[in-house]
Amino acid sequence: MNREAGLGVLFVAGFGPITTDAESSRELYVETLGLPLEPYGENGDYLLTEDGALKGCRHFALWPLAQAAQSCFGRDEWPSDLPRPQAWLEFDVENIAIATEGLLARGCQLLVADRQEPWGQRVTRFLSPEGLLLAVSETPWLRGS
Repeated sequence: MNREAGLGVLFVAGFGPITTDAESSRELYVETLGLPLEPYGENGDYLLTEDGALKGCRHFALWPLAQAAQSCFGRDEWPSDLPRPQAWLEFDVENIAIATEGLLARGCQLLVADRQEPWGQRVTRFLSPEGLLLAVSETPWLRGS
């Protein structure tokens, strides 16, 4: 593959469902499937695992829809004129500014463009044609040595 033609994707940084019923999702993923998810954040309804605790995924999390909406739009409600995402998928990239420019040049409608998050991640978010909440990001702590 010609990496020069792409956006410099290094690896899948994270994946997970976007939830609307935190307790039902917790029951399925933690109790039924036995995934090693730990509560994170103010309400504890963002459940995550990272650092290889779940083989094949550097960061897996149940992301409440209200938090995804807050991240993209600064409010708890997802806009009714956009498809409601069922899952999120993030790709770590070599350079977020270049990847963001590449997405814009390819006509992607960005929800968030090269934003620095309070936890240190730089991220650009957009919706895929399938309705996934996609992101390209620089997530230094997932890169390892």
